[in-house]
Amino acid sequence: MLKRIIKGLDVIILLLLFILMITSIFCIYSATQTQPDYSQSYIKMMYYYGVGFIVLFIMLFFNYKLLLRFSPMYYLIGVGLLVLLFFKGDTINNAQGWFILPGGIGFQPAEFCKLILILFLSYFLSKRKVETLSVFKEILPMGIITLVPFLLVLMQPDLGNSVAYLVIFIVVCWFGHMNYKHAWIGLVIMIIVSGSSLWGYIQNHAEIKEFMASQNKEYWLDRVDAVLLPELASEKATYHMKKSVTAIGSGSLEGDGYLHGTSVQSGQVPYTYADSIFVVIGEEFGFIGASVLLILYFVLIYRMITIALSIRSQTGIYIIGGISAMFLFQVFENVGMLIGIMPITGITLPFISYGGTSLLINMVSIGFVLSIKIYDDIDIDDIDVSYGRKPYSMVQTGI
Repeated sequence: MLKRIIKGLDVIILLLLFILMITSIFCIYSATQTQPDYSQSYIKMMYYYGVGFIVLFIMLFFNYKLLLRFSPMYYLIGVGLLVLLFFKGDTINNAQGWFILPGGIGFQPAEFCKLILILFLSYFLSKRKVETLSVFKEILPMGIITLVPFLLVLMQPDLGNSVAYLVIFIVVCWFGHMNYKHAWIGLVIMIIVSGSSLWGYIQNHAEIKEFMASQNKEYWLDRVDAVLLPELASEKATYHMKKSVTAIGSGSLEGDGYLHGTSVQSGQVPYTYADSIFVVIGEEFGFIGASVLLILYFVLIYRMITIALSIRSQTGIYIIGGISAMFLFQVFENVGMLIGIMPITGITLPFISYGGTSLLINMVSIGFVLSIKIYDDIDIDDIDVSYGRKPYSMVQTGI
């Protein structure tokens, strides 16, 4: 067992995680050294990474095919937690999306459900008997599976993570061999709906704003207006984005130097230790530092796709495709909102932003990728026999 794990490890992925860990700790320290309330955040992040690596290495001893069997139960638990938030959840940054656990540790079910959705959609696809996805037998049920957590998270409200569910759904369908005709029809519908929605939003902006204000949710529009209609957005709505763009731009090519970022050290940009941590990199390490970080993400996703191309398990490909899409969207949304091309949302920068839940889920996700690589050549039959149980056929399990 140990020999198999060592042989199957991807050293490049582990090295990338170590580099991202060092980057995260140093950036969080820089972002919080002038903020007494958060000055110990970098130490907490060390603990989170320690737990994350332990969980990752524990997962290497489990075949993902066994873990995948329980994905319907994971899904029910995840949806149950999202529902429970409306009754017992804590509100942070205007979103009722957290459980504050003993010791002051925050747990965010929306992060947890992203991986759960990937696993359940992959499990669902593993049961099919045809090559191309059917609209009514596969795509529609998968859409309903995705829609439930999407709506629950959107109501918190958490726009960033809710949109991530849609991205995961689309990418898993694509890896599941969606019919090209269906893909084009879906794309045309999305363009028409998006275009008409944008036109309607602009034409009826005053009425929509009045209604949202009556529901005490005007800040939803502020985030959208800051990107689409900045001339109509309030100063408060555009403050975060303007300060972020200014700070990143001031970093120029080489940056102002570690611990010397003017905007970061003066606290002008909100949440630089968490969602806005890319500002620290952009201002203190400049375009070069930001580019190096994006290259690290590119190499990480490239390595995962390489693993997907080298395995025989179609279900493993679905999982890796979904995880890659999750990381790629989070990077694009997080960086995009801080340079002014995406709305400000509460989505983290993977492996860099401060946050125990997001980091743990990311590490577990990498654990699944490595488990897929390690155990790809072991069938469910072999696992069941080794555990002294009656074998299941590959046709029955669909994995």
